Amino acid sequence: MPSAFELPSSTPLAYFASLVKDDDSLPLLEAAASIAQDEYPDLDVQEVLGEVDVLLSRLRRRSPSDAEPLQRLRALNQFFFRDLGFGGNVNDYHDPDNSHLNVLLRTRRGIPISLAVLWLELAQGLGLKARGINFPGHFLVKINLPEGQVVIDPFTGQSLSREELSERLEPYKRRNGLVDDFDVPVGLYLQAAPSRDIIARMLRNLKEIHRTQEDWLRLIAVQDRLLILLPDAWIEYRDRGLAWAEMGDAALAAQDLEVYIAHTDDALDRDAIQSRLNELRRARG
Repeated sequence: MPSAFELPSSTPLAYFASLVKDDDSLPLLEAAASIAQDEYPDLDVQEVLGEVDVLLSRLRRRSPSDAEPLQRLRALNQFFFRDLGFGGNVNDYHDPDNSHLNVLLRTRRGIPISLAVLWLELAQGLGLKARGINFPGHFLVKINLPEGQVVIDPFTGQSLSREELSERLEPYKRRNGLVDDFDVPVGLYLQAAPSRDIIARMLRNLKEIHRTQEDWLRLIAVQDRLLILLPDAWIEYRDRGLAWAEMGDAALAAQDLEVYIAHTDDALDRDAIQSRLNELRRARG
């Protein structure tokens, strides 16, 4: 099982492991920015953090320190969405670079969760009580104000009413049978997401893009990070093992699939994975 203790020091993966080892001190922005080192190995994450610090300094000059929270929120949204022009990449939503904060800072285009990470850093830098929301299908942010809670779509900057949130939830609820007697209140979908869960969602977005493109090498790099972040996520061993099999490395594929089989007695696909594992063992001779 991957761990920070097994990794050579000074590698991007070891750096990532050092960032995510403890929930209480996990630096969301830095961990999110470091994901891009798989694609940009020479990336200096500290330079990315410095760029964000510059933006925060500019924003603070626009918002008096004694401004009310609502005034600070308005200043932030004006600065982020209108003046700087950050927003969703509607022309190429599935471009992996939408998840790379170094690219986002240059192009001002991303997906909801990458935009949210940057927005949250600025909001919290203004002293606002802002958190991310792992909303089904579309990451959101929320902020608690004396006047009440505001939920914002970081893709567009739009504030969402309870009615709009309920409307967005309907397809998800129908797909999962959460209707009538099984319905649950909208508020349960608005819980604050821990930093570890946000990083996991960012990585799984990239994982799905690379799987769709059958880019197995990049997929494996993402899986390596996921297994450092979530060492007990046995399904990630399965998926990395299957990617290794696609790459033609039967030994590494079998190693990962063996871990999955050993820890998932009741998995619905256990027989199919066992069959694949047997094939890999035969291929190894």
